[in-house]
Amino acid sequence: MSVNRDNSEKALLQQVIAGDQNGFVGIYEIYNRMVYNFIIRYVNSVPMAEDLTQEVFMKIWESRLSLAGVKSFKAYLFTTARNHTLNNLKIVFRSEAAIGEVISGFVKLRNATEEDILHKDYALFLRKMLDGLPPRSREIFKLCREEEKTYDEVARSLNISRNAVKNHMVHSMKVLGSSIQKEFGISLSIIIALLYSYRG
Repeated sequence: MSVNRDNSEKALLQQVIAGDQNGFVGIYEIYNRMVYNFIIRYVNSVPMAEDLTQEVFMKIWESRLSLAGVKSFKAYLFTTARNHTLNNLKIVFRSEAAIGEVISGFVKLRNATEEDILHKDYALFLRKMLDGLPPRSREIFKLCREEEKTYDEVARSLNISRNAVKNHMVHSMKVLGSSIQKEFGISLSIIIALLYSYRG
């Protein structure tokens, strides 16, 4: 983004925060097509992508006062778009397993710029939460989730019982899940699916 466009966007955002619809129209014109292209990779439906895009911008307008504290509007916008899309898919498919399939199916179509922003957002937050876990719980979580080891394999490698591994994982999932739900409005399992699909 050029310096002039950056300054223009900041001015438009100030107008939006002040309730000026002209500023909102300006922001919409800058990002409308990008958000639509981002969403359609997940829903694979033009009508649905168009509806969700409109709904995302309505959410931005309705929560415009909170924009004053946003450091990166683009990251905020695409996080909103992703969360809104996934929440709608969750209603449609009624299960996170189905959402995982949708993510896996369309991840090859991603745009690196938007994905990088969101991936870093999610990965940094998850890493921060992991760092707050007790050392043993953090070690077990990494072995189970990052190295995809079974509870039995982790138990043998750490010379502890399978039940101890399970208890550590249950505790970690509760702590991480609660924090991520509060921060991003989606579940830990979706975050993990997104990070691994990105990495894979």
